Amino acid sequence: MTQEEFDNHPGWEFCTPQGARDQVLLLDIETTFREKLEWLEEAENFSMLFRFQDDAALSQAETKTVVTQG
Repeated sequence: MTQEEFDNHPGWEFCTPQGARDQVLLLDIETTFREKLEWLEEAENFSMLFRFQDDAALSQAETKTVVTQG
C-alpha cells in the first residue's frame, strides 16, 4: 500500500469527531432493537463484573490491613 493510498483510505473519515458521529448513526440504522438490547445486557454484565472484582479487591485489602495491624 502506498502512502497516498494509505492517506486516502475511507476508514480515516471515522477518525474525526464528525466521522465518529456519522459512524454511530450508521451503526444505529443498521442494528435491530433486539441487537441493541443484547449489546446493553452484555455491557451491563461486563460493568457488574468489574464492580464485583473491585469490591472483592477492596475487601481483601481491608482484611490484610486489619490482620497486619491487629
